[in-house]
Amino acid sequence: MDVNGLMGDAFDPDCPTRLVLDRIGDKWSVLVVLLLNDGPLRFTALRDRVGGVTPKVLTQTLRVLERDGLVAREVFAEIPPRVEYALTPLGRSLQAPIRAVADWAEANVGAVLAARRRHDDAAGNPGVASPV
Repeated sequence: MDVNGLMGDAFDPDCPTRLVLDRIGDKWSVLVVLLLNDGPLRFTALRDRVGGVTPKVLTQTLRVLERDGLVAREVFAEIPPRVEYALTPLGRSLQAPIRAVADWAEANVGAVLAARRRHDDAAGNPGVASPV
């Protein structure tokens, strides 16, 4: 049960838990949460450090993370305006599980890619490039 007295059921197709799983399972969300662990960052720093994300997709990701209460956006009254993004306490509570998944992915990427190659070879598609 969470602090609001709600209990989720991820296997119920109508449960909002699935919305939360979609958010924390999105690769861009995961990478943003991991990067913000070290402290607030500006949009450009996030974009540069994530790598491969378009400004549009990063903007959408940050907006949804803010709406979900995982990221806070702070605008500083300067010219030009400065905007920083930081994890909220709820967002920080995601650090341990997301870091564990990222560590697992980094440690096992070779085994996963080898399994893909074996599968593709067995299926008679040796030249098929499996997306990572």
